[in-house]
Amino acid sequence: MAEQPELCLRPIGRVVEGPSCPPEEGWEGREALVEIDAAWAGALEGIEGFSHVWIVWWLDRSGSLPEDLRVHPDRREDLPRVGILATRSPVRPNPLAMTAVALLGREGRCLRVRGLDACQGTPVLDVKPYLRRGDLVPEATVPAWLEQLWAAHDDERPATPAAAEEPGRQVGGAL
Repeated sequence: MAEQPELCLRPIGRVVEGPSCPPEEGWEGREALVEIDAAWAGALEGIEGFSHVWIVWWLDRSGSLPEDLRVHPDRREDLPRVGILATRSPVRPNPLAMTAVALLGREGRCLRVRGLDACQGTPVLDVKPYLRRGDLVPEATVPAWLEQLWAAHDDERPATPAAAEEPGRQVGGAL
């Protein structure tokens, strides 16, 4: 196998307001403040024209990889064991995460967002606009076990008439 070049990632900012520890559930409606480093302030120009953005962040609090790279999604024994790459588990070969969030506003280098499932202090690696034309895949399918998991989570949440229409709502949440 050919030697691979070393990769170097540098944070461009941090989550400066948000949960001190992410809740298992209920982060969809939470607001957070992402502060971009001064060196990257100019790169934010025009971002406020988008209703939603992707926040790419470092899973700096995730655990180390287990020997068995298969898990029961959501730690539920009634669901089949699948590889960690088939889940949204925070334990990953490269601890990267990305979340589509509602962009509530921008003040200088700070972005106020809703729906970010990262903790206060989490390093932010990138911000990208959410493009409804390129990021939405209407014909996407998921395995039956995920539909079962989503149904269970939906049953646990209080019903709200416009839940599916809430900005920043992450349908299904993490696995």
